Amino acid sequence: MPLAGFDLSLSQACGGKPVIGVDEAGRGPLAGPVTACAALVPPGASALLSGVDDSKKLTPARREKAFARMSGAGVLFGFGYALHSEIDASDILSATFLAMRRALERLSAAAGRPLSDFIVAVDGPMKIRGLDADQRAVIGGDGKSLAIACASVRAKVLRDRWMARLDGLYPGYGFAGHKGYGSAAHLAAIREKGPSPVHRLSFAPLKVPA
Repeated sequence: MPLAGFDLSLSQACGGKPVIGVDEAGRGPLAGPVTACAALVPPGASALLSGVDDSKKLTPARREKAFARMSGAGVLFGFGYALHSEIDASDILSATFLAMRRALERLSAAAGRPLSDFIVAVDGPMKIRGLDADQRAVIGGDGKSLAIACASVRAKVLRDRWMARLDGLYPGYGFAGHKGYGSAAHLAAIREKGPSPVHRLSFAPLKVPA
């Protein structure tokens, strides 16, 4: 089924409610924020969104092209994040849900409509905790739903840009290259320099045993 076809079927099954897709980027890295995006694809825009797919299937260059194409097609977005400090203060799953709720709140405000007017399609096996909305958890949703795929690309591109900025603020860790993931070069930099102010101290190998 084409990505837009999944959203249309979901909308029809939910009384015609428009579909908002939600996805995240950056759950696994050792540094930086976890980001989330919510995406609302306007009717008829799917024809303008060729090349939009699960962000993990796209090269950085293709993600940037898809990012620009989505903006040109009028896709409405809400962006949310949870900082490294918020991750350390709770846990990565709670912080991810926080970022997703923030993204949805911003999209709802931008659309000028309450979330009750929409069906929220979330990538993955779990619904968003603490969200008062009609939700569907969609395993592999970034490869099934156009709205989720748009959110996936947007969240990934914005987080990558964020990590490039952090690379300038905290040189020597290679954030612009590995985006905070635990590459061999990143782990070596941590051993040499110690953690930066944006590292997640609750994550192994940074976490100090109790």
